[in-house]
Amino acid sequence: MERYVIIGAGAAGIAAAATLRDFKPEAVITVLSIDEHVHSRCMLHKYLGRERDVEGIGFVAPDFFDKHDITHISCETATRIDTAGKTVYFGEGYSLPYDKLLIATGAGFFIPPIPHFREAPNVFGFRDLSDAMKIDEAFGKGKRVFIVGSGLVGLDAASALCERGAEVTIAEMAERVMPLQTDDYAASVYQKAFEDHGCRFLLGIGASDAVVDGAGNITEVILSTGEHVPCDFVIMAAGVRPRIQIAVDSGIAAERGITVDEHLRTSAPDVYAAGDCTGLSGVWPDAMDQGKVAARNMAGIEEVYEKPYPFKNTSNFFGITMLSVGRLDQTEGAEVLVHHTPTEYKKAVVKDGKLTGYLVLGNISNTGLYLYLIRNGVDLSDKLDHLFQLTFADFYGINEKNGEYAYAR
Repeated sequence: MERYVIIGAGAAGIAAAATLRDFKPEAVITVLSIDEHVHSRCMLHKYLGRERDVEGIGFVAPDFFDKHDITHISCETATRIDTAGKTVYFGEGYSLPYDKLLIATGAGFFIPPIPHFREAPNVFGFRDLSDAMKIDEAFGKGKRVFIVGSGLVGLDAASALCERGAEVTIAEMAERVMPLQTDDYAASVYQKAFEDHGCRFLLGIGASDAVVDGAGNITEVILSTGEHVPCDFVIMAAGVRPRIQIAVDSGIAAERGITVDEHLRTSAPDVYAAGDCTGLSGVWPDAMDQGKVAARNMAGIEEVYEKPYPFKNTSNFFGITMLSVGRLDQTEGAEVLVHHTPTEYKKAVVKDGKLTGYLVLGNISNTGLYLYLIRNGVDLSDKLDHLFQLTFADFYGINEKNGEYAYAR
C-alpha cells in the first residue's frame, strides 16, 4: 500500500492531501504539522481582532481528516528527511516512512539584525496562529504596539488591534504604505483610513535600536531619526523567509526557497515541495494550486505547474478593496494610464504594447481579463484608448478557457 507523507497543514499541504485522496483512495496519507489547528493565515487578523475564534479561521471542515481517512499528527516538527531511506524524522525520535513526500512548510517571519530585537521575548511575528495567540496575550498586558513594516501583514495586524483600542505606531522604510502593492494615490487612501482609526505612520524611517528592561523586553524603539517610541510589544512584519531548513539539513537543493522543477519535484527522488517554502509565490490561492499540482504528480499524473501571476495581491481594509498585480514600479520606458473618477481608481502600466502592471482601488470585480492579459503578454497596442473598458468580446477566441476566467484571483 502506497504511503504519502505531507509536512505542513497550510494551504498547499491541505490541498495536496485532499487531491491525493481523490486519486489514491486506498493509500495511507499522513499530514505532519507544527500547528494544533488547521487555520488560514489570511484570517489571522479576524482572530486577533476577536471577530472569530480558532474554529472560525479554519478553512476545512472539522471532520476533514476523518472524512478523508487522513492521519493528522499535530504539534510536531519534522527535523530531518532521510531521502535514501525514505523516512521523515520528527519530535523525540519518531519517524514516518514514505513512498512519496511533500514538503509544504510555508514561510516564517524575519527579524533583521537590529540590536535587542532578535532576543527580546516581546517581539512577535504574525504568520501563524501561535503568533496571533502570543500577540493576544501580550495585548492583555499593554496596548502600545510598534509594528515594523506596513505591508499586508503589518496592516492586517494593525487593523485588528486598532479595532480593540490599541495605540499603534507603524514604521516603514519606504515613503508610502504597502510599497510593493500600491502607488502614491492608493497608498494615501489606505494611510488616511488607518490614521482615522488611530494609527500613526512613520514613513521613510526604520528602527535602529531599542531600550530594554531587566527581562530583556523592548520598552522603547529607537528610530533612525533618534526618536524614542515607547511600546509594550513589537510586531515584525517587514518580510518573510521560506522555511527551507529541513531541506537544507537533508541535502535537498534550496536557495531562497526549496528548488523545484516544473512538476514541483525537488532534487531528491520522490520528494516534492509546494507553497511558500518554494519561494514561487506568497499568495494563498497560488499555494493551493501548487499543492494540487504536486499531489497529481505524486499520484503519477504528469502535470506542469504554470507559474503564478507576478506580485498579485488583494486587500480589504476598513471596507476599501484593492487588487494589485504585476509591477507598478517598473515604469521606465513604459506608458502609464490612469482612470480616476469619484468612485473608481485604476492604473495600468503598459510596456511594448503589453500590460505589465494593473491596480484597481474600489470595485475589483471582473478583473480576470486583466490578469489573463498580464500572464499571457497579449499585445494591446490597438486597444489602449479603451484599456479600462475591455471585455472578453474585444479578443477573438479568448473565451476558449472559460474556467480560468470564472475565478478572478
